[in-house]
Amino acid sequence: MIRYSLRCERGHAFESWFQSSSAYESQEKRKLVSCPSCGSVKVERGIMAPQIVSKKGSENPAPVAAEVASTEVAATESTPLLMAHERELRAKIKELRDHITKNADNVGERFPNEARKMHYGDIEHRPIYGEASPEEARSLIDEGVEVSPLPVLPDDRN
Repeated sequence: MIRYSLRCERGHAFESWFQSSSAYESQEKRKLVSCPSCGSVKVERGIMAPQIVSKKGSENPAPVAAEVASTEVAATESTPLLMAHERELRAKIKELRDHITKNADNVGERFPNEARKMHYGDIEHRPIYGEASPEEARSLIDEGVEVSPLPVLPDDRN
């Protein structure tokens, strides 16, 4: 599957998925590709950056598109979409943080010691969160203690 960044003759930017580049070309010739905003079938492809594949073979879900025409129009029309994705991501991160803070004990600065004690079986395992310096976190990871950073949102700093 190929995701193309498209633009109609009126400057509306949109994206669509196609089985292959030849499938896009075939549908375009038969006037089956149309703008969702105005219905125009005079559509052209934008330049697309290639998909980035990690070593594990999973694709980056959001390839970067470089538009050919009118970057000002593209910026104003794509910004709400990007903002929506950012809001959705922030909401999910906030939901994760709220779940952790509701269901785990905040051990504050004692986090490295508490995590280490649980790892070595000195105390019973339980969900905890707290504070650790980057050096303390690296040390825990080097010892095989499973830790993950809790994402901080910009709103959390204000």
